[in-house]
This record gives sequence, structure tokens and C-alpha cells, in this order.
Amino acid sequence: MKRCLVTLIVLFSLSSTFGQANLQLALLKYNGGGDWYANPTSLPNLIGFCNQQLNMNLDPEPATVEVGSPELFNYPFIHMTGHGNVVFSEQERANLSTYLSAGGFLHIDDNYGMDQYVRPILNGLVDGSSLIEIPFSHEIYSTFYSFKNGLPKIHEHDDNPPKAYGLFKDGRLVLLYTFECDLGDGWEDPNVHGDPESIRQLALQMGANMIKYVFTY
Repeated sequence: MKRCLVTLIVLFSLSSTFGQANLQLALLKYNGGGDWYANPTSLPNLIGFCNQQLNMNLDPEPATVEVGSPELFNYPFIHMTGHGNVVFSEQERANLSTYLSAGGFLHIDDNYGMDQYVRPILNGLVDGSSLIEIPFSHEIYSTFYSFKNGLPKIHEHDDNPPKAYGLFKDGRLVLLYTFECDLGDGWEDPNVHGDPESIRQLALQMGANMIKYVFTY
């Protein structure tokens, strides 16, 4: 574990150059039966967008990493999605908590149906704190693109506004949970959901804000 923490610190030191470090993002694999592998084109498309629009040099192919693996600490940004059940063992939950406390970042995007399973896991994950709604004034909405009214709405399900919740460590956002938004759907190839290009661009721009936040703060 100590070696993994050192790895994460080194990665974040490299990331201060922003466009020069060829870092890799990762998709989180979890247990419980939920489809953690949903939206297979979303992360590669977001990475390509960030490399082009933010002049970054991220590895074009994201990795897949399990919650309890020491390899978790090799990735500064991890994305999690799905529609159903999520189960973390005590060891997995502790590993994720250490990762976030050490400087890692997790984005969870409810692809509709995982909310009831993921919230109990998240509460108390970092310093015993609970999820709080992120105000529109937070830097995540303005690191590169401006979202004065918060998250863009990509898909309609229950006719509710999109919500962003977070966990913080020493004032820094370490976990972002996007709900009633379907942000990851908007990152997918255009033919997957048939969304208007304007909607896809909003999703990618919000995703780029998240990536830039990780490497800036």
C-alpha cells in the first residue's frame, strides 16, 4: 500500500505539467451484478476530447481496475457507471477510501438504476462525511467551460433536474456523483443514443471540466 501511495503522489506531481504527462484514466469494475462495463465508448471519447480541446496527453485507452486492487492508485481519475446493484466488501471500501484520501478522484455516473445501491456505500467513505449537493459556484462548473446552472441534462427519465453530489477531503472535491443526468451517455459515440450534437458537446465539456479540475486542484 505504501508503494501505491508513492505512485499516486508521483503521478500527481507529473500531472502538474498538464499537457506533458501521458497519464491513464480508468473504469471501475465492481461486484454486485451491476453493469460496470456500460457505455464502452464514453471514456475513450472523453479522453480524445480532452486531448484535443485541453491540449492534454492522456493515454487514449482507459484501463479497467477493480475496487480492491492496489492498481487503483495508478490512476488519478476513475470513472464508475452502471444501472444496477453495487457491492463493495469492507476491504474494497477501505481501499477506495484510502485512494480518495491520498489524492485520487472518483466520478460516479448513475446510468439510471444504481442510486439506491451506491448512496449507502458512499456515506462515510471519506472522513465519515455524507454526500452533499455541490453548489453551482463550485470550480467544477468553471475550470474551463462555464456551466452557471450546474450539470447539463443529457437524458430524461423521471423528469427531475440533474444533481451533482460530492465528498470532500480538506476542502478538495474527491468524489463526484452525477444523478438524473446521464453524463456518460453523452460521451458515447453519436450513433449509440442519437443525441443531438449540441447535447453531446455539453456532456463532453462538463467531463472536460472534471478532468481539468483533477489536474488543477
